[in-house]
Amino acid sequence: MALLKEAQRIAEQFYYSDEDVNKGVKEFIRQMDEGLEKQGSTMSQIPSYVTAVPNGTEKELFSFLAKQIETFLKLHHNDHFEATTRRRKTTSQREGFREEDVLQLGFTFSFPVNQMGINKGQLARWTKGFDIDDAIGKDVCALLQGEIDALHLPVKVAALVNDTVGTLMARSYTSPGKTGTLLGAIFGTGTNGAYVEKLSRVKKMDSLEGGGAYDKSTGLMIVNTEWGSFDNHMSVLPNTVYDKALDDESVNPGIQMFEKRVSGMFLGEILRRTMLTMFSHDDAHSALFKDATSKDNDTMSTTTVADDSALFKQWGIDTSFLSIVEEDSSDHLRITKQTLERDLGVSAPSTEDCEAVKALVHAIGKRAARLSAVAIAAVVISTNKIKEDDLVDIGVDGSLVEYYPNFEGHIRDALRTIDGVGSEGEKKIRIGLAKDGSGLGAALIALVAGATTNASK
Repeated sequence: MALLKEAQRIAEQFYYSDEDVNKGVKEFIRQMDEGLEKQGSTMSQIPSYVTAVPNGTEKELFSFLAKQIETFLKLHHNDHFEATTRRRKTTSQREGFREEDVLQLGFTFSFPVNQMGINKGQLARWTKGFDIDDAIGKDVCALLQGEIDALHLPVKVAALVNDTVGTLMARSYTSPGKTGTLLGAIFGTGTNGAYVEKLSRVKKMDSLEGGGAYDKSTGLMIVNTEWGSFDNHMSVLPNTVYDKALDDESVNPGIQMFEKRVSGMFLGEILRRTMLTMFSHDDAHSALFKDATSKDNDTMSTTTVADDSALFKQWGIDTSFLSIVEEDSSDHLRITKQTLERDLGVSAPSTEDCEAVKALVHAIGKRAARLSAVAIAAVVISTNKIKEDDLVDIGVDGSLVEYYPNFEGHIRDALRTIDGVGSEGEKKIRIGLAKDGSGLGAALIALVAGATTNASK
């Protein structure tokens, strides 16, 4: 049992206590408020200009996107496409299409952007492993529109939409009852949230350079938090040796520190590093996949690990592996054994090997969910909706919240421990899946933006 004991020792490093959760919420709210006050804060708190709810170069990237739009139009709107492009090519003017022929495009762009209008925004930085330097600081809508125009497509980029803003819009449009949605959150490859804020609290609006027009009559502004960068200076976030090593070897060290502990892109890599540490343990009885003889293995076969195993490769373990292991309740963890062999090239792992891996998986996944609760609680507390409303609706999307076993359950367990939420507050919070929310939300915002533009002419 020395192996399992060692796994539990490492797993304890990922323990995120109720006290830690509450400290995290207080600091999250402080950084949210700071982001509403001024530019350049850790949490960007980017106004979306939506004020109501219902390897390569930048050219190659945006040219590729434009060509995908062209393919879609040919496939699904061919008659309209052929007629309008034929007319467009008969004139040299950029405005060669009749207004009624132009299709309004909602452009979902899931990266930090300094948004200056409903369809204008400069790329602040890349995340999720993307790294195309020559696009940073440029207006992503203008880049895409330029490539669309080069293909003579009857399309206007009417709205720039962060995926969380889209999720919020889509959930609010489809949620049951009359309650508007407060928060749209992504817990998938990356993590981020957008929420409905009182316009009066977004004090930096008047100081934003190049800010576009927006409807002030609602008194609201949907704010893209960019909460993946919460606590980049590491004042309250947990930080194991595995987190630190992952960050040091990432493409953006010191950035997106919250995301690196919560999102699906990173959980598999955290697990891989813990498993590799155990695999390399000096004590054979505490080492993973290192039974001394076949007698030490309940399968009566000596465990071996392939030389080209994903265990030895950075980013080699996908978060779907964690989901399978977390859910496994089969006899002797048979499913985990099969998955280790299939995905990691581990031949004949013992039941104790699987129990050790499961202990690590559970600790890493649970910590991610409890950190997610910090973000959710901070929004519902800072907006005071937990006190003002009988029901607080939250739309979510992403592979973790949809597929990871008991992810929402761990979130709710944490919410009940948070000052200002508690057991009664947690019952008010309705969490609903907004499947493909970013796409539907972008379409809704583009529809509204197009109608508003036409009405103002």
